[in-house]
Amino acid sequence: MDMLFTPLRLRDVELRTRLGLPAMSTYQAAPGNLPDPRWHLAHYQTRAVGMGLVVVEATAVAPEGLATPDDLGLWDDDQTQALAEVAEVIAAQGAVPALQLSHAGRKASRTRPWGESGDAPLAEADGGWMPLAPSPLAFADGYRVPAEMTPQQIETAVTQFAAATARAVTAGFRAVELHAGHGRLLHSFLSPIANRRTDAYGGDFHSRTLLLRQTVRTVRAALPDELPLLVRMSCVDFLPGGWTLDDTVRIAPLLAADGADLIDCTSGGIARPETRPTGPCWQTPYAATVRHKTGMPTAAVGKITTLGQARELLADGTCDLVLMGRQLLVDPMLPARHAPDLAPAPYQRALATTTATSDGHLPPEL
Repeated sequence: MDMLFTPLRLRDVELRTRLGLPAMSTYQAAPGNLPDPRWHLAHYQTRAVGMGLVVVEATAVAPEGLATPDDLGLWDDDQTQALAEVAEVIAAQGAVPALQLSHAGRKASRTRPWGESGDAPLAEADGGWMPLAPSPLAFADGYRVPAEMTPQQIETAVTQFAAATARAVTAGFRAVELHAGHGRLLHSFLSPIANRRTDAYGGDFHSRTLLLRQTVRTVRAALPDELPLLVRMSCVDFLPGGWTLDDTVRIAPLLAADGADLIDCTSGGIARPETRPTGPCWQTPYAATVRHKTGMPTAAVGKITTLGQARELLADGTCDLVLMGRQLLVDPMLPARHAPDLAPAPYQRALATTTATSDGHLPPEL
């Protein structure tokens, strides 16, 4: 049996395949808004072909939670309407539309990652703003020292996640993912690298995980019971004294009890510089460890570039869902070349008469 094209059920939502597009920021919005959504509509409609799940890019729950001025946001009704169009075109292709909700925390107020001044702190004179964080510790040399959040600001952030969740449901998204990785706000509270607080939100494991657990519970309450909640986590920090894979294994069943349905297993991003491993499928052992030690469903990511790799990960029990990012950005028809019946009708005849390899790649002569 080809598990890749076998449905996966999360609560009452069924993914038609176990292949998904993870949240991949495109930086094509304008301070949180979609004044002209045509680019996003074409981008996500194309990448929904043959997919089980499409997770729309990191979407800020508040203006101060934007990583860059070019990110999506979801804190008002106009944004809800624009994102509803995106959810609609994804669903029209048969994929489940999901939305990743994010607060950039101390990684806020940056430029988008290309151009001469790409991926750099955004100065106040150029429209930058004060980032918020668990402790006044900069993300990297040259970055602004963030403001330490007050208990009231922490409480506000939790309610912002819940309000954005309700808007996502209104917009037609059938799943929500919380971004608790890559150094963003929820991750920064988890990691001793970024969290030096001495109150209820800092110190031991219980205190550092409090914000994420509160957010999961509050977001779960804002979601209809039938819709799944995913949590993207950096399973390791790659820095001494940081968050570890053992910590991830420890928190996974707690998040399940709080209402999370799947852990999307990524890594890194808490601070710069960092040294990380690389290579094909390099992050997938994190998904395997969490799944085998806790029983929690997981998604695997990390330089997965062929359908053959995806099949192996599912067959050997590494994960329940494979999220393929960069490869599907440049080759969105990859799944449909293997399963033409999942493509739009105008494409099916061409795909059915084109021989693909077992990985879904076309032979060189084609």
